[in-house]
Amino acid sequence: MSNVNWNNGQLLTLEQGMTATCTGNLNPGQLYCLFFYNAAQNDADTVVTVVWSNSQPPVQVLVPGTTGKQGLASLCFVNGDQTNTVSAAVTQGQPGASVQTFIGSVKMPMESPGINNINLAPNGEPVPFRAFTRFYNVPASHWYQMTLTSDINQFITVQFEEQRAQVNIVNTTSNPTELVTYAGNAQQYVTINAVPNQIYSWSLQGNGRQFVWINADSVQNSQSATISLQSLSALYDAQQGK
Repeated sequence: MSNVNWNNGQLLTLEQGMTATCTGNLNPGQLYCLFFYNAAQNDADTVVTVVWSNSQPPVQVLVPGTTGKQGLASLCFVNGDQTNTVSAAVTQGQPGASVQTFIGSVKMPMESPGINNINLAPNGEPVPFRAFTRFYNVPASHWYQMTLTSDINQFITVQFEEQRAQVNIVNTTSNPTELVTYAGNAQQYVTINAVPNQIYSWSLQGNGRQFVWINADSVQNSQSATISLQSLSALYDAQQGK
């Protein structure tokens, strides 16, 4: 099997017999998510084998078949406290397999062509939440409101904060956990919020550390989606008569 250097967590394509390996570049105290999109030109499911430990069995991630890269991402969370190395492989015996993948976190992907890195301004303005987009911000130490909107069923995104992640899904129609897998103890650091509505808002408390938001939906399903970050400091200042 051919092996590809994945130390930056960059966007790449895995085909039959290929392995991508991130060696020694996962940090303690950080949670990582491997995003997998089926990019094959057929409806065949692909199984990606994620190896993260010499003493623990690999994680088998099912990436559902689709055509024309129209499917949701399958997610696999990995805890940097348990390993600094992770690899993903499409093994032999899966002819025609093609999977687009990258590693998401507050750190990754770094310097990745094909991934848009955008600073999300805390002004409350909705901005398009396109696929393969990584929004980031370092909120100050006060409260903020996040808002996610989409008119597409089962629209899924991930929010990262160091060693925690929040999977947010609007217009949920089925069990969202079918698309989420975990290596080791990563599950205890992940919260899944699935709502039947087109709009989902949640509170965020800044602490001077970076937050990251990544779209895990398909390209066509992201055309009308938006995300916004609203600072609430002015409201609290008004309450206190400042």
